[in-house]
Amino acid sequence: MQINDIVMGLPENPGVYKFIDKDLNIIYVGKAKNIKKRVSSYFTKNYQSHKVRVMVRNIVNIQFVVVDTESDAFLLENNLIKTLQPKYNILLKDDKTYPWICIKDESFPRVFFTRNYEKDGSKYFGPYTSHKLRSTLLDLIKQIFQLRTCNYNLNKEYINRQKYKVCLEYHLGNCKGPCVGKQSEEEYLNNIKLIIDILKGNVNLVKKNLFENMMQYSENMEFEVAQQYKEKLDLISKYQAKSMIVNSSINNIDVISIVSDEKYAYVNYMHIVEGAIVQSLSMDIKKKLDETEEEILQLVLTEIRNKYENNSKEIISSFFFELSDDVSVVVPKIGDKKNLLDLSLKNARALKIETELRKEKTGVEKSSKRKLLQMKEDLKIDKLPIHIECFDNSNLQGTFAVAAMVVFKNLKPAKSEYRHFNIKTVEGPNDYASMEEIIYRRYKRLIEEDKSLPQLIVIDGGKGQLASALKSLQELHIDDKISIISIAKRLEEIFKPNDIYPLYLDKRSETLKVIQQLRDEAHRFGIGHHRNKRSKESIYTELTNIKNIGTKTSEALLAKYKSVVAISSLSLEELTQDIGKVKAENVFNYFDKNRK
Repeated sequence: MQINDIVMGLPENPGVYKFIDKDLNIIYVGKAKNIKKRVSSYFTKNYQSHKVRVMVRNIVNIQFVVVDTESDAFLLENNLIKTLQPKYNILLKDDKTYPWICIKDESFPRVFFTRNYEKDGSKYFGPYTSHKLRSTLLDLIKQIFQLRTCNYNLNKEYINRQKYKVCLEYHLGNCKGPCVGKQSEEEYLNNIKLIIDILKGNVNLVKKNLFENMMQYSENMEFEVAQQYKEKLDLISKYQAKSMIVNSSINNIDVISIVSDEKYAYVNYMHIVEGAIVQSLSMDIKKKLDETEEEILQLVLTEIRNKYENNSKEIISSFFFELSDDVSVVVPKIGDKKNLLDLSLKNARALKIETELRKEKTGVEKSSKRKLLQMKEDLKIDKLPIHIECFDNSNLQGTFAVAAMVVFKNLKPAKSEYRHFNIKTVEGPNDYASMEEIIYRRYKRLIEEDKSLPQLIVIDGGKGQLASALKSLQELHIDDKISIISIAKRLEEIFKPNDIYPLYLDKRSETLKVIQQLRDEAHRFGIGHHRNKRSKESIYTELTNIKNIGTKTSEALLAKYKSVVAISSLSLEELTQDIGKVKAENVFNYFDKNRK
């Protein structure tokens, strides 16, 4: 049977349809008010999306299920998508990794949070994406109700046989000792009912119950017990005041919003009870067939309401869509409901930004890993060069000899680990000896301080500088632990130990670009230090060339007047006040002579 004949025979009822390919795989599941009209649109419309066109070309058969209402169609579609996981359908992520608050199905139920949602008869509330909200709720419950935390099997037989003894929690007043019969199961279960109301957001019911108990004990002249209930009432009132974000008259409604781009949709859902958020979820969804925001919201909301058994009759959304006949969807323009919608949209946008940053970071990390692997291959080194150190010498006609080292980790500058070196043991313009000194000093210190060594050292220079650096590594017995290369500036030649011929990398190669970046950064960092040292030395040289003027006097004058130019313009009387008559005359005469 031709596909057009199948389409013509489809019913005009609400329901779910399934597209099947030649391998009998279900590739798409959809819902519709009118199955025939919706399916026909796939074969009559000129879809711009390439994915939709490809899917339609692969359809060889269509199956359908007729249901009574559109709401039933939503639920059936949702269940089929989860079960069949068709290729072209959006698949919602499972929220089992979120923490839930569990009320265990057992005698004297424990209340605790867990990440494992099990269908064991226990009651689960959540999931809670906010650690603060979950912790606040649990702390409130523990303060108001003395619940057991042990995992004993508290059936009546064991309690009557006096199998257990009270623990420290009982003596601290955190538990009433149900394990030894000091608390009845009826009283305990009444507390559990109140806890369930709190977790559902029905705080006013709990307050009413606590108030009635307080008044009853007060009337019976049991003022100590009444005071305990008053303290519990105060605690829950404070919690309610903190958790309420809108008017308490806004009760049992869902809020859902969406922001999207071409590939992804970001959805936030909140459930509001008595003006407080009792449930909040945010999720990112990858689009499959350029789904509309309406389609995505319908799918997400149906899944959430089905999974968490929410039955709100009013939905607040950023735009109108249909869900079912007994649920109204509103788009508020002003007031508390608009504030709720704005809050939901804020959460959806925050998720979008966070997800994009995470993907960008992941992309950068993947790119860095690829470049590092390429460097390892191009340079024929043993280890991935995650930690690279590059050295550069600077001197001016043999004076002011300094060196610089820069550090890259994962191909990013680690500026806090950059270092300058003043050459201490070498006299005159000797780059080879200077390189030998700084390499020895750097790695001797790392070894003594038990710090990690780099996987790669880059030397700015040719064979001579490389040989000098290698000599220091050999003296320290680490030449077999670190790879070392040098780069000569003129032809961008890469030299390696024991290689007669240099390595020439393609000028467009990412490996060469990284090495050049290291070399240029080391040069920039070294030149700055060299310039500062040269400037400082020249100032001190001019002042200390004056008879009887030493380093301390020079420093004192520079600290006060900031520059040699300012000192040269001082009068004899001003200088005398600062450094005494004899030194003042020497300084004044020196600059007076130069002025003439």
